[in-house]
This record gives sequence, C-alpha cells and structure tokens, in this order.
Amino acid sequence: MGAAAWRWVLRLSRFSGRGGGALAVLRHPAGSGVRAASSSGSASSGSRDDVLQDRRTRIQSRGLPKQKPIEGVKQVLVVASGKGGVGKSTTAVNIALALAANDSAKAVGLLDADIYGPSIPKMMNLKGNPELTPKNLMRPLKNYGISCMSMGFLIEETALAVWTGLKVMSAVEKLLRQVDWGELDYLVIDMPPGTGDVQLSISQNIPIAGAVIISTPQDVALLDARKGTEMFRKVHVPVLGLVQNMSVFQCPKCKHETHIFGADGVRDLAKTLGLDVLGDIPLHVNIRETCDSGQPVVISQPQSDAAKAYLKIAVEIVKRLPAPPA
Repeated sequence: MGAAAWRWVLRLSRFSGRGGGALAVLRHPAGSGVRAASSSGSASSGSRDDVLQDRRTRIQSRGLPKQKPIEGVKQVLVVASGKGGVGKSTTAVNIALALAANDSAKAVGLLDADIYGPSIPKMMNLKGNPELTPKNLMRPLKNYGISCMSMGFLIEETALAVWTGLKVMSAVEKLLRQVDWGELDYLVIDMPPGTGDVQLSISQNIPIAGAVIISTPQDVALLDARKGTEMFRKVHVPVLGLVQNMSVFQCPKCKHETHIFGADGVRDLAKTLGLDVLGDIPLHVNIRETCDSGQPVVISQPQSDAAKAYLKIAVEIVKRLPAPPA
C-alpha cells in the first residue's frame, strides 16, 4: 500500500474505533484492504453520527440545569470581574461588611469561589479547618459577624492547587451544597476572574439575585468587564451595575488627584451597556493595607472616605435587589 493510502487509512481510523477501519486493512490483501476499510469505516461513521445526534437531542431537550436554592440563603449576590487584578476580592469583602454595617439585622455570608487563588481567609483574618455538623456539612468560619467559606480553609496556605476542570467543578459543588450557612439574608460570592466553567456553573445552578461587575477605568480591563456582563446576561442573571475601582489617586502630601487608570472609563461602559455605576472607589493605600492585615477598611476605618464609598455602594446594591422570597 502506498504512503497516500496509509495516510487515508490513519485518518479513517480516528472515526472507526476498535475492530473496524484500520484493523480491516491487516485482515485483507493489499488490493482490497482500502476498500474493506472504506466500507467498514462508512458503516461505523454512520453509526457514530446517529449516536451523537441522539445524544445531542437528549441534551438539548433537558435545557439548562434546574436551579436549586442554597438552603437557608435568601439572596445570592455575585461580585465578578472579567479580569484579575482589578480589586474584585477586596471589593467583595468590603461590600459584605458594608451590607452588615448598614443593617445590623441582616445576616451576611461570604463565599470565596476562587479555587486557584483564595484570598478571603487572609483578608478576613481567618485560619483553620471548618468543623462538620452531624449531617456532615461544613460550618463556615466567622469574623466581624460575617460567615465565610473558602477553599483556603481546606488546603495549606502555600499549597498549589493544580487541578483539572472536573476536580475544580467538584470543589465548587461542595462549597455550594455542603456548607451549613444557617439563615442568611445575603450570601456574597467572590467569583474567580474571567468567564469560564466556574462562573457558568454557579450562574446556572443556583438562583442569583444580582451580579456586580468590578473594573478599573483602564481600557484593557473594560474589554473584559463587558465580556463578564454579557456572560451574565446570557444566563439570565440580572446585572445590578458596575463599580469603578481605583478611580483616582490623591497624593497624601499635596492632595493632588491623578487618574492613573483613566477618568471615566467605567461610566462610559455603563452608558453603552445601559447599566448604572454603583459607585467609585479611590486608589488608596489604606484599602490595600487594611485588607492585607485582615482588618478591612469598612471595619477598621469606618469614618474614612474609602469606607464610606463601600457603604454607599452597598446601599445602591440593596436598592436594586429584587424582593427576597417569602
């Protein structure tokens, strides 16, 4: 058999599976081998096409997965960004604390869904492993009145999570379904950056009251913020608005203000998308230092301009949330 014929048989063998196609060449003389492979491969290929079409039809008939509420949680709020490094986790932590500070009667939880880079334990000054209930559910760790759960509680702080997609999805499922949250008015989920499997899985499997998109005014960040917004719209998650983070830097000595990442990029994007800007957060060293020390600015410096910005954003979020289920 010539080289061209062998290449043809090898291509065919990818579709023919075991016992057909390429194997048939070994069972027949050279002159008839390709014909045998062709005949066997055609039948096998047709059979596989029928099976794939049937499977596709069954999957489409199911539609999106049926959403199941998290037991004890009235409303879920996701804080997301299309790009990493825009201050999403810092904002999520301070929004959770601001929701509780604005209304002490509300119970608030915080879920760190960033499997590869969990930061909630450090920002909330929490360490240790969750205890298990008699029902084998994990009890959240608690600080500043906020119930918290993170993959960071389950692996070593310096451990590297080199996981496949299936393992990541299993971890997300455990964080969603195997935690005893008690009774919460709001569960804030700090989403991982991007628009991948984790974001889609969470959005499709639990009812979400609203999403908040975090971005800096920089053009590169805005491109991904738009993608994140469109993703939530496609899975029918209401986007409550955008937050412009690191909006302005004020020199601590001369008080001169500089728009390091641009002035109004998020506002321009919000107009394009038909959304509100929930608020602006300045680029201030205190925001970074307080989160790094495990004492977020809303708790440690409640009278500061930065804390007031988060408190105002929390008010704007609550205004736009739908009425909680009875």
